[in-house]
Amino acid sequence: DFPAGSFGKDAPGAQFLAQIAKADALVHVVRAFEDESVPHPDGGAINPHGDIEALDLELTFSDLALIERRLHRIDVEARSMKPADRTAMEVHQELLRRMQAHLEGGAGLRSMTFTDIEDKELRAYQFITRLPVLLVVNIGEDDLARAAEIEAAFAARYAGNGVAVAALCAKIEAELAQMEPDDAAVFRADLGLPEESPLDRAIVAAYGLLGLQSFLTAGEDEVRAWPVRKGATAPEAAGKIHTDLERGFIRAEVAGWRDYVDAKGSHGELKKAGKLRTEGKQYVVQDGDVLNILFNV
Repeated sequence: DFPAGSFGKDAPGAQFLAQIAKADALVHVVRAFEDESVPHPDGGAINPHGDIEALDLELTFSDLALIERRLHRIDVEARSMKPADRTAMEVHQELLRRMQAHLEGGAGLRSMTFTDIEDKELRAYQFITRLPVLLVVNIGEDDLARAAEIEAAFAARYAGNGVAVAALCAKIEAELAQMEPDDAAVFRADLGLPEESPLDRAIVAAYGLLGLQSFLTAGEDEVRAWPVRKGATAPEAAGKIHTDLERGFIRAEVAGWRDYVDAKGSHGELKKAGKLRTEGKQYVVQDGDVLNILFNV
C-alpha cells in the first residue's frame, strides 16, 4: 500500500518499484474529487487522467530500463557463447526487442500476447507493466449521482488488456462500512445509491483480472470463502485450506451455494433434494461451490 506522493515529484525509487513488482496485480486509487482541505500531493490541480498517465509512464520507464540492462548483458555474454547457445540467446533477444518497441510505442506489456514458451521465459523477470491493473476512481459526494457515468467514461478510455475500472466515493464507503448492514442499506437508499456496493464490484473486478473465483466451506461456527484460480481441481482447492487436505484428498462433497442456502445448511436436506454430489480428483471447482473435503493422511 503506497499512499499518494510516496515519491513526491521525483521518479519512483528502487524500493518502491521492487515492492510493487512482487505484486499479483496493482490497484491504482485515482483522486477525482475536489476538496481544498486535502491538497493534491504535487500541489497542482486535480487531474485524474494526468495522475494515471504519470504513473504508467514511470512504470514503463522501469520496464524499459530492465530490458536495456538485459540486452546489454546478452551482448556481453554472446561473445563467449557456443554457436548453439548463441542461437537460443538471439531468439530471446528478439523477444526483448519486440517488448522494447511495444513499450516505446506507449503501451504496457499487459497488452502484448506471448506464447507459452515466451511466458515461461519472462517469469524470471519482474516486468511491472505486465501486471493487471484495477483503476479505482475516487469521486466526491457531489458526483455520486454520476458514478456510473464517470466509471463508464474511464472504462472507455482505459479498460481492457488487463485493466479494469471501478468508480466509488471512498469517504461514503468508509462511513457505510461502520454501519450495521440494515442501516447501511437504508443510508444507501436515502442517497439514491445502487444496492450493490461499488466495493463489491471492485472486488469482483479484481478477481476477474487475477483469474480467481471463490469456493466456500461451512461449519457450525462459520462460513468461509476461499480464493482459488479458475480451472482449479478439487484437490487444488483443498490445498488452499490446508496442504494435508490436498495431499490426502479422497473426494469432495459438493453443493451450489444457492442450494446450500435453500437447505439451510443441512446435508440431509441437500441429499433429499438431490443437490449434494460426490466429486473426485478431476473435478473442476465452480464459482460458489460449497465443498466438504474428505481426506486421509
